[in-house]
Amino acid sequence: MKKLITALLLVLATTVWAGDYEDGVAAYKKGDFTTASSLFQKTAEQGNSAAQYALALMYREGKGVFRDDAEAVRWYKLAAAQGYSKAQYNLGLMYFFSEGVLQDYAEAARWYKLAAEQSDSKAQYALALMYSEGKGVLQDYAQAARWYKLAAEQGDAAAQYNLGLMYFFSEGVLQDYAEAARWYKLAAEQSHSKAQYALGRMYHTGEGVLQDYAEAVRWYKLAAAQSVSNAQHNLAVMYSEGKGVFRDDAEAVRWYKLAAEQGSTEAQFNLAVSYSEGKGVLQDYAQAVRWYKLAAAQGYSKAQYNLGFMYRDGNGVLQDHAEAVRWYKLAAEQGSTEAQFNLGWMYKNGKGVLQDYVEAVRWFKLAATQGNLDAQGNLAVMYMKGEGITQDYLQAHMWMNLVAVSGMKDAQKARDVIAEKMTSQQIGKAQEMAKKCLASKYKDCD
Repeated sequence: MKKLITALLLVLATTVWAGDYEDGVAAYKKGDFTTASSLFQKTAEQGNSAAQYALALMYREGKGVFRDDAEAVRWYKLAAAQGYSKAQYNLGLMYFFSEGVLQDYAEAARWYKLAAEQSDSKAQYALALMYSEGKGVLQDYAQAARWYKLAAEQGDAAAQYNLGLMYFFSEGVLQDYAEAARWYKLAAEQSHSKAQYALGRMYHTGEGVLQDYAEAVRWYKLAAAQSVSNAQHNLAVMYSEGKGVFRDDAEAVRWYKLAAEQGSTEAQFNLAVSYSEGKGVLQDYAQAVRWYKLAAAQGYSKAQYNLGFMYRDGNGVLQDHAEAVRWYKLAAEQGSTEAQFNLGWMYKNGKGVLQDYVEAVRWFKLAATQGNLDAQGNLAVMYMKGEGITQDYLQAHMWMNLVAVSGMKDAQKARDVIAEKMTSQQIGKAQEMAKKCLASKYKDCD
């Protein structure tokens, strides 16, 4: 009889809880947050986990009560302790972002995991991120992929996209471009902008899918419309090259500009080129300089090099050789062979800097050993005349011979002039040096 009475009281209590909770939900939907919070409070204090979670949300949002993250945490904890997955997930968020509690990634991961094990897709995604970044847990890409997959299979677009990334870059799973494309597509079809861009890129390059420029354009357009700068830039390239669409330089400029305004260095550079060449837009050197400067300031070496040219020739700016040297040097230090050659030329001729043959040789040599023919020819001349370096006909002949082999007639004549100052034995040795230099890809040219 006692057990029967206890069971009956439990049923009655549950019925009361349910009534107050449902009334609270109804009041919330009507916008009567004061009544809702009061009803949730009453039921929550009686141990109803759904009401505890709802009350925590109200404290979190400041609806019907003063906003209080610490109080939200208290109620989330009570609901989470009863296994309420949404409360466990939200409690994880509070620990992750240090809202109402001290930031604690390990505690965040613990609560995410409890919710994730109950198939909460948001918690699965959050836990996967923790494993991917090594926050609160040891970094483990295999575990990240596992949890992404569970969330992805429930239709979570962000998880689908991130799982696609893991297959693409072989993180936690074997590299599989087809599988990457499959997950990208599922996310892209849910309007996930980054997935749309990634899928467009795969159709563009033919990785994981058959190459299809028209399909690439379709996905780029969808991502570009959501302001993904990489998609806007790539779409501009497609219009510029006439791939997947009719060639349209004006449309290319439109998309370059949208991406450039978001800070895309490649788009800023290509937009500058368009203004410089009058391609798809009226030629405007001042505008070209403006966009080159923005890309150059972000360290884009091609823009730095071209900006050097604009200052050297006075296009869009007052001619300023010193400023040209400054931009050439920035690009040259990043390995731009064209900038290295031009910087060498400026030092050789004393343009924008004091004439310095030693410095000229240094920059010519850096460009020459990367295969720059102009630098090789100038370096050969420096060796022949002994300018900035000890006179050395063997080196002069070797470098000029490398240029001559490319078919440049002037280089062939210059090589023959150098040969006149050498013995047949020296010429033979220089020829062997050239072969060895070329075979080593300019690694062994002494």
